Amino acid sequence: MGAKHGSGYIVGPVIKALQVLDYIGASGREVSLTEVAKAVSLPKTTVFRYLQTLSSTSYLRHDIANDRYGIGTAFRSLARTDRSLQRLREVATPIMRKLNREFNETINLAIESQGWVIYIEIIESTRHLRMQAHIGARDPMHTTALGKAILAYLGEAEREKVLCTSLSERTYRTVLDVCVLRKQLNEVRRRGFAVEIGENEDVSMCVGVPILDDLTFPFAALSLSAPVQRHSETLVTSTATALLTASREIGEMLRSESLFE
Repeated sequence: MGAKHGSGYIVGPVIKALQVLDYIGASGREVSLTEVAKAVSLPKTTVFRYLQTLSSTSYLRHDIANDRYGIGTAFRSLARTDRSLQRLREVATPIMRKLNREFNETINLAIESQGWVIYIEIIESTRHLRMQAHIGARDPMHTTALGKAILAYLGEAEREKVLCTSLSERTYRTVLDVCVLRKQLNEVRRRGFAVEIGENEDVSMCVGVPILDDLTFPFAALSLSAPVQRHSETLVTSTATALLTASREIGEMLRSESLFE
């Protein structure tokens, strides 16, 4: 068991492996086992095991002919994803603030990860009643307008993988019938936005739209959340129109920067 640190636990070997990865990443070139071991002050046998493990997962690349190690494809992909998400937030936040000022409701930006929506930016309403979501929190895709907006535009295999898992119930209104969910997702694709009323939180409703990378794949989603008592067809219509415009603007800006390539 690792050493206790705050409310969690630190695993020593993981820290050491990350030190190895960090050193090679910062070097900007391929390095030898001897050089890494000296730099991180660990025995060669220990460093060798870390290097081989990181190479097997593609976080490092092992040039066997020269017996040197460099950054691998998985590490580069992770770095690109981080830069993409940071740029997504930078582009989306001013547009989210504009929506927030227009409606004075909470505006959410989220991505999909392993069947969940992860909130990466939230601009809260100044009104008294706030939503429970916070940056870094996650919700099931089938219970949220954000998730349904993404699900509707995923490929069939990816969509079915989510729908065929054990669907959790957040409130008594959560839709658990897969046939009903499929019909809802078809409707989302038809009109371009999703609506959820009390399915994720009893007190809230949400309108969500996808942000498409190349006009087909849902890279992220944007939504407006409001207390359920403020729900009306007029609010849904005006919100959906504004969100769709905002989504297209964000997508166009990111595509113009070739962020999705």
